[in-house]
Amino acid sequence: MSNKYSIWFVSIAGLFITSLITANIAAVKLVDIWGFIMPAGIVIFPISYIVGDILTEVYGFRNARRVIWLGFFCNLVAVAGIVAGQLLPSANFWDGQAAYERILGYTPRLLFASFIAYLIGEFLNAYILDRMKKLTKGRWLWSRTITSTVVGQGFDSLIFIVIAFAGTMATNDLVLAVITQWLFKTLYESLATPLTYLTVNFIKRQEGIDAINANTQLNPLITTD
Repeated sequence: MSNKYSIWFVSIAGLFITSLITANIAAVKLVDIWGFIMPAGIVIFPISYIVGDILTEVYGFRNARRVIWLGFFCNLVAVAGIVAGQLLPSANFWDGQAAYERILGYTPRLLFASFIAYLIGEFLNAYILDRMKKLTKGRWLWSRTITSTVVGQGFDSLIFIVIAFAGTMATNDLVLAVITQWLFKTLYESLATPLTYLTVNFIKRQEGIDAINANTQLNPLITTD
């Protein structure tokens, strides 16, 4: 793919970044789903993995890597803007400062956990899908999307929960939180597999490409190959 990106690529990248930032903001609310307590962001965060699968499957690891880093820096800008808004003096008649800080306030520990988990989880997801595509010669998309999600979401859940909450929760609760989020996210993407198939096939037809980049370097720090 050339550096002149199509409307389809830009749209998918935009959806990826929007899902990521929205999930991070929504995650402040805890919800009860079938007796399991999880952050509300879990409703939309798996979409970033589904979109990440589409990016890697259609456009290859090289372009997925660029979008992952773009998502990281866009999220950083969003956080910086929210924090700056929190620090600015409030108008005399505005009584929402406490609510603003309660909902949008970030602690350094949670931010660090979120950023590290995102980078490792997303790059593992893209790497595994790319490797499996080559091994399967482009067949069995379902096996690639589900396997990459099991690994990527597993590490994402493990890293985030451990970094964010170790020492504040009992070990049993910590393990349960990791497993619950991991299974929910994996089930989410598994159920979305038919939609992923339809979207991938549609975009491949529109773009006229199906990337299998045998010579792509899989180092996540390289963005110019």
